[in-house]
Amino acid sequence: MHSLKSQKSSYHSPWSIGCRLKMFAWFFMWVMLCRWTPKPLNFWRLLILKLFGASIEGKPFVHQRARIQIPWNITLRDRSCLGDRSNAYSLGKIVLGEGCTIAQEAYLCTGTHDFEDPILSLKVGEINVGSNAFIGARAFVLPDISIGDDAIVGACSVVTKNVDSKTIVAGNPAKPMERT
Repeated sequence: MHSLKSQKSSYHSPWSIGCRLKMFAWFFMWVMLCRWTPKPLNFWRLLILKLFGASIEGKPFVHQRARIQIPWNITLRDRSCLGDRSNAYSLGKIVLGEGCTIAQEAYLCTGTHDFEDPILSLKVGEINVGSNAFIGARAFVLPDISIGDDAIVGACSVVTKNVDSKTIVAGNPAKPMERT
């Protein structure tokens, strides 16, 4: 379910000045306070995420080189993991279920554009990753996608449709595969 962000032209931001200042403050704080931290300082990174409005349940893990666009749009459940250089492009809500893993350099993208609009207005969706799901390295997940519990998305896959629970998908576009 995409929501359309109002823009005067393709050169104007759909975000208010206040929101842009908050996003800049977030980026600055992450670089200054978290990006350099070793893995064992996960508790510190979670604290900074909480201070910027992320919903944290239990003890998720966020790699110091993970990128999160807008932390107040993120929900991290117990033992969920955002891996090394993973991207949570959270223009819309992203929910990571308990025990799920987002592998290195995977990209969760909640934004796209309205290609029928001459100014290409921003469209924002949501991504939900179920409990114990696994998103492989360099996989790309489009807006408005749900990945079911215990599902596996293969490395370098492009997820264009919802993935059912206990399903393995791979490819571009990602298609179901048989378990061996």
